[in-house]
Amino acid sequence: MSDTVTVRVVGGEARKEPTDDATDADLLRAVGRGPHDATALVDDRPVPADAAVDAGADEVRVRRLVVGG
Repeated sequence: MSDTVTVRVVGGEARKEPTDDATDADLLRAVGRGPHDATALVDDRPVPADAAVDAGADEVRVRRLVVGG
């Protein structure tokens, strides 16, 4: 059985995703985002998109980035 983590988009949906061999970028893609328009947060701290999903994390929050000038 694979481990899962809750991926919660701030202001939007939440879903369970498998963590086996996944990176935080994989989780972003699973909710229709990418590292250029969103960031993954674990315990309210940003994590690198190429990092392996933290096996001890219960939830990864996805926060959309706001870019502009």
